[in-house]
Amino acid sequence: MNRKSKPLSEKRIGVFGKGGSGKTTLAILLAKVLLAENYQVVFIDADSTNTGISRLLGFEKSPKPLLDFFGGMVFSGGKVTCPVDDPKMLEDSNISIRSLPPDYFSQNNGMTLFIAGKIGNKGPGAGCDGPIAKIARDFNIHFEDQLPVTILDFKAGFEDSARGVITNLDWAIVVVDPTIASIEMASDMENMVARIKAGELPATEHLESKDLVSAANQLFNKARIKGVLTVMNKVENRDIENYLSSELLKVGVEPISTIPFDQLVSESCLRGKPLDSSICKTELEEIIKKLESLERFQEQVRNE
Repeated sequence: MNRKSKPLSEKRIGVFGKGGSGKTTLAILLAKVLLAENYQVVFIDADSTNTGISRLLGFEKSPKPLLDFFGGMVFSGGKVTCPVDDPKMLEDSNISIRSLPPDYFSQNNGMTLFIAGKIGNKGPGAGCDGPIAKIARDFNIHFEDQLPVTILDFKAGFEDSARGVITNLDWAIVVVDPTIASIEMASDMENMVARIKAGELPATEHLESKDLVSAANQLFNKARIKGVLTVMNKVENRDIENYLSSELLKVGVEPISTIPFDQLVSESCLRGKPLDSSICKTELEEIIKKLESLERFQEQVRNE
């Protein structure tokens, strides 16, 4: 039995960013460096449109989507509802790995991969991908002999954050490439988390029952999110780094790391080859150390 706890054990870290920012690449490399740091890792592909993550992680095949396990989308006659319309917790989402059929996950060298779901093959009018966000928000897997850290790669943009997925994360990482849109998204994420931590409740005017309003409010009242970390990515030179950093500071966002542009990443993504874990290893180790330091501080505060 190996249940030794490390600072990020059992923590949930969501990775966000606008399209093209490199959020998926960072999520994959972060997971690989965590493995090198002797963490067990759960990787949840919560991007409803992006494909090929399993190959970039080094898995030979993708597992079946959890969306199928939980009964499919409500828009197609299934059981999984959108968290905006139905904020209640997904039924039976707190589950042991022994209770999950093996074709719904892939494992390799200390990493377990899950795919929340994809909408590319659902056909015309299949509905929004809110049910996939609900699975990513609520799915919690337990192991007998592991206390893994969970990395969740969300779809590009801010939509999943607005659906409440952030309430069941410990930390959010926003990946910022050198664009105005990325700067604004980082600012919006900081603002949203600050408002949740201040006790602001979600919009519920559209909900028709008191039970649904209560479920939405309870979700935000019990939010576990502790903070946001911003990482600058695809930075080609020092001038761009300085300008991007200064623009982020103007909107109250202090980046914790800078990751340079790397052509090898683009080539791996094009060819569907596993990403080299040595890419940006030093910068990713710094991000992990920052997260561990923040967790130790949180633990110290709780114990005082």
